[in-house]
Amino acid sequence: MASKTLIESPAVPVAKDPDVLAAAARLNGEDMCSIADLSSAEVRAILKLGHEVKRNPREYRHALDARQMVLMFEKASLRTRLSFEAGINTMGGNAIFVDQTSSPLGERESIADIARNVERWVDVIVLRTYAHDTITEMAANSRVPVINALSDFEHPCQALADFMTLEERFGSAAGLNFTYVGDGNNVCHSLMLTGAQLGANVTVATPRGYSPEIEIVTLAREIAQANGCELRLLQDPQLAAEGADAIYTDVCVSMGFEHESTKREPIFRPFQVNEALMQKAAPHAVFMHCLPARRNAEVTDQVIDSPQSIVFDQAENRLHAQKALLLLLLGGLANGVSIQQQ
Repeated sequence: MASKTLIESPAVPVAKDPDVLAAAARLNGEDMCSIADLSSAEVRAILKLGHEVKRNPREYRHALDARQMVLMFEKASLRTRLSFEAGINTMGGNAIFVDQTSSPLGERESIADIARNVERWVDVIVLRTYAHDTITEMAANSRVPVINALSDFEHPCQALADFMTLEERFGSAAGLNFTYVGDGNNVCHSLMLTGAQLGANVTVATPRGYSPEIEIVTLAREIAQANGCELRLLQDPQLAAEGADAIYTDVCVSMGFEHESTKREPIFRPFQVNEALMQKAAPHAVFMHCLPARRNAEVTDQVIDSPQSIVFDQAENRLHAQKALLLLLLGGLANGVSIQQQ
């Protein structure tokens, strides 16, 4: 396994918040393949820094001067690619995009050999892949940080932005009743872990046979128990929605599963988020989706376009949460940017 490089910090102001400083010290040079790679304190610190970066973007214009980021994507992307590229560019760094949609990583040469080349040219590797093993193998062989920008198993950057958005709306995720309705997929996995890390009560409602992976369920329940919150798995979306502060859904056919579209459509029809389902939630409840949405499939136009919908706030916060993550992994906090205690 490659030894990670501790990255020297550039001459930009140092964050004074002790929680963020502790996270910066631990995460400098590390990978982020899974939300499970982070402690609860580190998840909170990333979101705290994300809020600060969003409020004061000019303070971080030179935080990552001359840093090089490569994005190697096997899957199509809008939000992930643009938010990462804009994020590092606005902090003084540079993004290089490598389209792997027609040549999956590991096909032309081994992932280990790719890692040993790329680590010599760039400061961080951002991957969007099918197999989660591609990400973990790259991380095991790279001396620079590797970030999971989506795999078939997890979507951690999405979940960080989502809970940052919930903090904006509710002040804190702790004690929130968060409901996910739909396929127990990669997004669901990362939401379960992040919610548990932040003390939210997470309810997941999926059709029989489409539950989240048991290893993620077990880990999320352990984290939830440690943080005084609860994880529930149900097969009734109506019951799951009762009293929820937030209802979240995703497409029922993720990338790579298109061949199952005809089979899945009738199975997931009762799990559609529509006005009737939203009425089961708390009056102040918000609707969430990672996008792109299949309108009038997993969610109706009436819901996604309603005042309850915060889907575009989620999309915006991909930028800010990922900027915070890059700052922490690349040693971008030095010499006094003041992060106020919250």
